[in-house]
Amino acid sequence: MYRIHVWKVLLGILPPHSDSHTLVGGYRKEQYQDIVEALEVMRFINSSTLTTQVYLRMFQLENQVLPRRSEISPPGEEDEDFLSISRAMEEIVDDPVDCYWLIKCFVNQFNSKFGDSLPHLPKSLEHYLSQEEPRLLNHLKNIGALARLPYSLWFRCCFAGCLPESSLQRVWDKVISGSCKILVFVALEILLSYKIVLMGINRPEGVVNFLRNVPQENTDAIVTKAIDLWHKYCGTPMHSV
Repeated sequence: MYRIHVWKVLLGILPPHSDSHTLVGGYRKEQYQDIVEALEVMRFINSSTLTTQVYLRMFQLENQVLPRRSEISPPGEEDEDFLSISRAMEEIVDDPVDCYWLIKCFVNQFNSKFGDSLPHLPKSLEHYLSQEEPRLLNHLKNIGALARLPYSLWFRCCFAGCLPESSLQRVWDKVISGSCKILVFVALEILLSYKIVLMGINRPEGVVNFLRNVPQENTDAIVTKAIDLWHKYCGTPMHSV
């Protein structure tokens, strides 16, 4: 798939020059197999381990944060984010070697490029919502929902588990190309698209439950409008943060 190939080049999994892609692809496969074998020897994984759990242990081993087997605990917040992205990537990419490398490099690039920006995205969303629909913003504030919006799902997981794969891929195109601001505009467009529903909910948990399970049939239109808003406020940024 062309999109996956572009992602691999943008994320540094493959070099820009196509003449060495086969060679580098072979190295990536060998590295993958070496890591899997090491985890099997250490008895962290076996043939029945879920693939996403295998990817998490591989990522932990490569980043030197693999826990001791005697100290394994339920996944923490960052691990859950990784697993959400892994589950979504698994729906997009068939080959497990490609899938792992894309997850690993996506997460690493996202954290290194945008880690400092993430805490500011909720305020950014509030700002743009005040420009587009101040009545909805005031309603969310008044019922105490604004501070409880599913920011983790939207911003740390990059909408993995929220949008279906076809819509998610278009959002991730922008993130991988260098913009995490697109996440703000997707969140904004979700709020705008369901304004009437949200205005009718008067309890914060009702708002959160709805937004965690937005209807899936309208998401392509939401992403298209979000990209339009992104262009409206940010021009045509190549590397907008």
